[in-house]
Amino acid sequence: MDQPRTTASTCCYCGVGCGVLIDSVGDRIVGVRGDPDHPANAGRLCSKGLSLAQTAQSHAGRALVPSWRPQRDAPLQPVDWDAAYDHVATRLADIVRRHGPDAVAFYVSGQLLTEDYYVFNKLAKGLVGTNNIDTNSRLCMSSAVTAYKLALGADGPPTCYEDLDHAHTVLIAGSNMAYAHPVLYRRLEAAREARPGTRWIVVDPRRTDTAAMADLHLQIQPGTDVALFNGMLHHLIWEGWLNPAHIADHTEGFDAVKRLVRDTTPAAAAAVCGIRERDLCDAAEWFARSPATLSLYCMGLNQSARGTDKNLALINLHLATGQIGRPGAGPFSLTGQPNAMGGREVGGMATMLAAHRDIANEAHRAEVAAFWGVDQVSGRTGLTAVDMFDALAAGQVKAVWIVCTNPAHSLPRLEAVRQALRRAELVIVQEAYADTDTVAFADVLLPAASWGEKEGTVTNSERRISRVRPAVPPPGEARPDWRIAAEIGRRMQALLKPGTPDLFPYEHPGRIFEEHRALTRGRDLDIGGLDYGLLETQGPQQWPYPAGASQGLARRYTDGRYATASGRACFQPVAYRPVAAATSARHPFHLTTGRLRDQWHGMSRTGRIAPAFSHAPEPTLDMHPADAARRGLAEGELVRIQSRDGVLVLPLRLTEDLPSGSVFAAMHWNGQFLNSGGVNEVCNAAVDPRSFQPELKHSAVRIEKTELGWRVRAAIRVDGQAQALARRARLQPLLAPCGYAALGMRGDMQRAVLTLTAALATVDEAWLEAVAQALDMDASPDVLEYRDGRRGVRKAARWQGDRLDAFFLAGDVSQADALAQRLLDGAAWTGSRLRVFTPDSNGGIRDRIVCQCQGVPESAIQAAITRGADVPALKMTLGCGTVCGSCVPELSRLCAGSRLSA
Repeated sequence: MDQPRTTASTCCYCGVGCGVLIDSVGDRIVGVRGDPDHPANAGRLCSKGLSLAQTAQSHAGRALVPSWRPQRDAPLQPVDWDAAYDHVATRLADIVRRHGPDAVAFYVSGQLLTEDYYVFNKLAKGLVGTNNIDTNSRLCMSSAVTAYKLALGADGPPTCYEDLDHAHTVLIAGSNMAYAHPVLYRRLEAAREARPGTRWIVVDPRRTDTAAMADLHLQIQPGTDVALFNGMLHHLIWEGWLNPAHIADHTEGFDAVKRLVRDTTPAAAAAVCGIRERDLCDAAEWFARSPATLSLYCMGLNQSARGTDKNLALINLHLATGQIGRPGAGPFSLTGQPNAMGGREVGGMATMLAAHRDIANEAHRAEVAAFWGVDQVSGRTGLTAVDMFDALAAGQVKAVWIVCTNPAHSLPRLEAVRQALRRAELVIVQEAYADTDTVAFADVLLPAASWGEKEGTVTNSERRISRVRPAVPPPGEARPDWRIAAEIGRRMQALLKPGTPDLFPYEHPGRIFEEHRALTRGRDLDIGGLDYGLLETQGPQQWPYPAGASQGLARRYTDGRYATASGRACFQPVAYRPVAAATSARHPFHLTTGRLRDQWHGMSRTGRIAPAFSHAPEPTLDMHPADAARRGLAEGELVRIQSRDGVLVLPLRLTEDLPSGSVFAAMHWNGQFLNSGGVNEVCNAAVDPRSFQPELKHSAVRIEKTELGWRVRAAIRVDGQAQALARRARLQPLLAPCGYAALGMRGDMQRAVLTLTAALATVDEAWLEAVAQALDMDASPDVLEYRDGRRGVRKAARWQGDRLDAFFLAGDVSQADALAQRLLDGAAWTGSRLRVFTPDSNGGIRDRIVCQCQGVPESAIQAAITRGADVPALKMTLGCGTVCGSCVPELSRLCAGSRLSA
């Protein structure tokens, strides 16, 4: 019998880099806990981290064997690894010979380990000879990186997580930390409890759970962050709340910034932002006069055509006030992915070389080429994410190798991305999951190892490097990403550069790490003193960690010397410019996007489990009630969202968390759950001219009611993850023909229901028959059916033994929620089955789950609050908020709302 094991590793979601302890038996992961000894999280995990083991319960939906299409329109067919390696290497080498190295591109991921990234970067830049390697981190962190380099001289935050404990004022801009970085948010909450005078300023167009807990919420108009920060700086200059010594001794360029903001008075800035002048001035005073001010920011600043400017305007505030280089102070960019920083360390992007070297620097190129033993490294800047797929569509790039990412969902202007993938001569997809939107375009699918199966390192938001260890072997024939790249690289080298020394002599990721760290010696991120052995014995470490050091550097620039050539930080004058896609009479609404609490990115992992849907069961477009009333729209109605770039249909959700004129949609939903690619169907592809990051956070749209009169609802009970995923795979192809369609799940890991919601313009009996077949609604004594062809109504229910097992309703869906609840409850059916379609035969509808860990619904929480419960009482009586704590911000908000109503 296999013995239980515990393996220390890291979480695979956000850039906090939480340590986890993975419990496994044989080749199965059976549990996950926070690692109490990991400095990033000290044992804490969010709802997503705690559910990691659940996502790995089944190998259903995983890519398990290499496969290819003999022709473009054929299904994928299994092949052995040697055949797959040879095929990819031969095809790529042929394209390089015919069209040159820049006809090949690599699109990789911040989910990769550093060792994976390193091999792909070496393959692209060292062997193929192209800098066309970019990453989905371009969509995440590139504006923050560009700003750090321009202002401070080097990539990487100057701060650390310990600063959350020491900050007296915290400015959170463009981040709903309660959802996106819950573990750090809980640490901030604890710090405020320990120091009651701590002030939070939150800058966000929405009243998020994070904003609701702020001492001051600056609910600015989308895209006006630069005007806000410049207005704050104007006020600080006027009032004399600067740090003249820091400006004089450690910076340059302040006079140019001072001239620029001269006309940006607080009144003028507040008018642009749509906030009160007094609030702007208060924020400026709190920022400057605090003993220690920490700013925390994320996609709201980065995902913008003005993203670099937004970051720089905020850094200017830190430089002008000296709020940097000491405990609790500094500009802290929160990383969106687990290893976006590790990818930059190895140079795995189109605009950089290894160890923070620059492509445009001839000496840097020569250093890397000499180290790798190649003739040269190209001096041509590579194609960044959006440009890469534009070049693919134009025929400039012939082949793309996509690794551990889903551009058919995550890039803007999705129809153009799909057209590019169709146009490509060769699409290679290296992926752990066989059911992503991008896999549908793969000519070759290479099955990769995933979380819990890989070995290497990652670097988190505070520059801390952690060991990642495998708890179980990869399923089927899946292999580590670095090994796949190295095997194909060897074969390509034999074809393109025969007789040259092996560029990929790796048999273990430790060998790759040794090569990587050697390239960092003498650089700002020097990790010459780190190796696997030290990380094993002393735990995760921050860089820089040069040879001879006894520990890494927690904070940078503590001596006031920056990483620029002069040693001085550089103020950057940035003027406010509006969003790239301005609203107009034709497109009057600002569309913003963001995260849900319990889902992650494209849901390829979190979308496998029912509990992840409990807090937000379906995609919605959020709108202020006043805007809906003016347009005659009601809660739950389907609306058509149209931008200059595309169209999307979603159900409407009314909320006062948004200001009038703005709407919001979550980023996660995609073609595996919708009849479209999700909100990026309508997102514009404008990019920042310096960081090349697209403006995914804002588009101008118009909202109209749809004319989709024929509604269909269906649900089926599923036992276990494998059954749920298999059933979803049968239903997913039926989404595309609909005007709107969505798949979701309700329930927990023991009992779940898979749901289908659809709307079509007219009755489609053939499509409905396909739905019936996918639900196994064959004619049998256990199936009851009702038809009214004249009204377009058809209903069917199926029993398994004495329990209702599945149903669909077409034309009249009024009983769908109640029937779905009967499925979920799993109680034995009593009385006549003929009453299944009568309204009085069904019980009530269970409401939204607020606490995923304990399964506590909103109704129970509201009832307790009505009886006088506060957050501690809710924890004690209902158990909500006592496990991961991700729901605590919402509990606080519900209690505060009740007090306000009273």
